[in-house]
Amino acid sequence: MHPPAALLLAMLLPSLAPTAAPVAFDSFTYTGRDDVFTAPLPAGHYRNPILAGYYPDPGICRVGDDYYLINSSFAHFPRILIFHSTDLVNWRQPGHVIDRPDQLDYDGLAITRGLFAPAIEHHDGVFYVVCTMVGAGGNFLVTATDPAGPWSNPVWLNFEGIDPSLFFDDDGRAWMLNNGNPPDHRPLYDGHRAIWIQEFDVTNRKLIGPRSILVNGGVDIRTKPVWIEGPHLYQKDGWYYLSCAEGGTSIHHSQVILRSKSVTGPYEPWAGNPILTQRDLDGNAPHAVTCTGHADLVIGPMATGGPSFLPAVPTRPTPGPPAARPSSSPSRGPPTAGPASCRPASACPTSSPRPTASRLPPQPTNPSPATSPGPTTSRPPNSPRSGSCFAPPK
Repeated sequence: MHPPAALLLAMLLPSLAPTAAPVAFDSFTYTGRDDVFTAPLPAGHYRNPILAGYYPDPGICRVGDDYYLINSSFAHFPRILIFHSTDLVNWRQPGHVIDRPDQLDYDGLAITRGLFAPAIEHHDGVFYVVCTMVGAGGNFLVTATDPAGPWSNPVWLNFEGIDPSLFFDDDGRAWMLNNGNPPDHRPLYDGHRAIWIQEFDVTNRKLIGPRSILVNGGVDIRTKPVWIEGPHLYQKDGWYYLSCAEGGTSIHHSQVILRSKSVTGPYEPWAGNPILTQRDLDGNAPHAVTCTGHADLVIGPMATGGPSFLPAVPTRPTPGPPAARPSSSPSRGPPTAGPASCRPASACPTSSPRPTASRLPPQPTNPSPATSPGPTTSRPPNSPRSGSCFAPPK
């Protein structure tokens, strides 16, 4: 029995159809008009978010009185925008970490692959950025003596996992941290991950010595916490503080902190964890900020009563398109005290008081909406912006 001619023609048409041409573009532009920016800024306050729009997974470091902030850029080019500020509020973009096509190969990568969660440090006159190239190479290191560039070609680092970060200890040794597989590569549940540490030979740009686990699963593995990641290590007053994201990058996102007297542990979680989350609040409330986590900490301008810490927090407003916005929350005292704002059951503020005796200059009380290019270019500080391109929740 033969198929009818019309059916035979229909079966052949798909194979005869021309192949669709690939879609390419040089740049894209998007505009945000969030009404939170139309509210007058109270006297003596700065406005959150400090960078509005598409700036996920911030990493930050301080060099003297200068601050440098970088973000994930996925498969966009140029990649890893670097921002500079002297006050943690007003930022300018001097350049990109990845700005030459021969530095990395992005052929075939989807927009949600590429560069995830870069971390930046400065040591002995050199800037170090470590990052994961998801889907095309793994973990790597690049360096520069000027944050505006030029940056080196990548040095590939032979370890599994994502979210690497460097820590330089007072004794001259350096350590690499990252999110990796659980012990023996045997997860006890979906999302079971671990934070690993290994010594890093700065001179020869390679990992040395044994790898060990600092955190298995999360602050309390009995509760089956998921996606412990984005580790950052700090030292203060004889203690090592380890801060990590926990809960995945969707609505259960949070930031936790642990401490130890030894860089390699054991690490003790703070009883008041998490130090940052919005998961207990109504995500549909007016001006809701959700999915807070992936924070980094830096000592800010000196204020009465001691230094203040600034977590650079990516957030995703709901409902509507996702966006990534580094925001700041000052905290007084040691990290174990937790931030003064964005604590559990406390909504992230759209403006915050400037630290007493800080050097923060006044900001515009009502910045006008701006249309800005995508994450390939600079933008005016504190201009409203939003975007819809974001890595999928874990």
